[in-house]
Amino acid sequence: MRVDRIDHIVLTVRDIGATCEFYARVLGMRVVTFGEGRKALTFGQQKINLRPAVGDSGLIASSPTPGSGDLCFVSDLPLQEVKQHVESCGVKVIEGPVQRNGAVGMMESIYFRDPDSNLIEVANYLD
Repeated sequence: MRVDRIDHIVLTVRDIGATCEFYARVLGMRVVTFGEGRKALTFGQQKINLRPAVGDSGLIASSPTPGSGDLCFVSDLPLQEVKQHVESCGVKVIEGPVQRNGAVGMMESIYFRDPDSNLIEVANYLD
């Protein structure tokens, strides 16, 4: 057995519309509808499926909780431009730029929160 990559993750959120608006406006993700009207955010070859905190059934995590996510996204834009954009969207950067260890090397990151208080990290890999 060998895992190649992550295909998608699922975020439990309080307000699907507010989450879609935030991720599209602040992070440039595309909102898509799939299945029986479910919403997801896409970027590159990845997808974040959105699950409402209440009213959804089916195969789910044992304790889905809004705000429990801690996600890191890699951008090809210079981090200072990313930070300026995030702040121009009215989102407070709570830390950074700071250096962190990423999956394939050192990176520089900024941190902020989405509407459910999930911790969002946006990073550039250092040369």
